[in-house]
Amino acid sequence: MALTHEDIINAVKEMPALELSELVKEMEEVFGVSAAAPVAVAGGAAPAEEEKTEFDVVLESFGSQKIGVIKVVRSLTGLGLKEAKEAVDGCPSTLLTAVAKDKAEDAKKQLEEAGATVTIK
Repeated sequence: MALTHEDIINAVKEMPALELSELVKEMEEVFGVSAAAPVAVAGGAAPAEEEKTEFDVVLESFGSQKIGVIKVVRSLTGLGLKEAKEAVDGCPSTLLTAVAKDKAEDAKKQLEEAGATVTIK
């Protein structure tokens, strides 16, 4: 004879508190679960932060090698000479937006090798 959910609930209702506590502990061990209620954070639980997949490359300063940095900016962005010079002169300026992590790190490496100071956001 199989027990129904209703039979189980009625049996649990009739158990003394001590027996019920022991039953809960045994069920936690057997099934590898916890009966503890999750703790709510004031203001609601914050959603888990997703791993960032898009990054911005920001030129903070061009250092002492302005011409070399302009050349790298042109090769990375496809800008013309005038636009690349304006981007370098207008530091801090965002050179690349919403690019993959490896592309952002590669751009940062190239710019730093040319003497620039760069951040990835």
